[in-house]
Amino acid sequence: MNYRELSTGRDSPLAAAVLFLVHSNLVISTSAAGIAVATMVLVGLPIRPIPLFIVFAVTVFVYSFNRITDFAEDQQNVPDRAAFVSRYGKALLAIGVLLYLAAGAFVAVQDVPGAPALALPLVIALLYSNLGLKRILLVKNLLVGIAWGLIPTGVGVYYGIFPDFEIVFFAGFTTAILTIAAVVFDIKDIEGDSAEGITTVPILVGPVWTRRLAAGAATLLGALVAVLVFAGVLATPYAVLVGYTAYVAGYSLVATRDKGPLFYGFVIDSEQTWLAIALLAYEFLLPVV
Repeated sequence: MNYRELSTGRDSPLAAAVLFLVHSNLVISTSAAGIAVATMVLVGLPIRPIPLFIVFAVTVFVYSFNRITDFAEDQQNVPDRAAFVSRYGKALLAIGVLLYLAAGAFVAVQDVPGAPALALPLVIALLYSNLGLKRILLVKNLLVGIAWGLIPTGVGVYYGIFPDFEIVFFAGFTTAILTIAAVVFDIKDIEGDSAEGITTVPILVGPVWTRRLAAGAATLLGALVAVLVFAGVLATPYAVLVGYTAYVAGYSLVATRDKGPLFYGFVIDSEQTWLAIALLAYEFLLPVV
């Protein structure tokens, strides 16, 4: 049996390929590297491959680990992904462990600043999956947001500029916007989370109000960025973040339980990649137009 047999059988070759990238965590890991790229562009740092590899490797490990620990919920929430994990999950986790160890060995040998912080994603993954914290309302969403907020922080540490104001701001922004995205993700997980006794915003207030609250929060965050750019507190490139928050508000308003993995795993999980591309275009293409 190949991967395409794990899907509905109605997927086009392109959709099947994208689903493979989604379920294998390559989309989300590329997006994590996208946050690192966005940080470098916004703060005016040179783009170097080593921090991008570290972020990518750690994300592959953390999400591969999470897919194993969340298998019971996924059987109800995302059966296609659960089928994929049942076949390939252990192999992907092994690859993730190897990448994580390679990243750890590199930072140790090269004496990269902040090397001990590489253990934080593992700690957060354990807190999220094994200690029951994800059963507490909003805690699992905040853990996701904080984990992603560590990426700009880690970039700042790597380049020796933490706690620069722009690094701290973008880390806070990333934490906030990814917390919102995590809440939206819970819309598709209502059935499985209810069965597992996990309290989430969609279970508490329903999908309709979750969509409204998430879109409103993203809009307020975008308005804050716009005000700070207009006031000169943030440089002009930060205006791209307003478009990013509009993207989040947009998908929040149309998120439903029956939206498939292409919506949640690609439209939502690739958002940071689009942000990085938009910032790179702003930085390198607009000046010559």
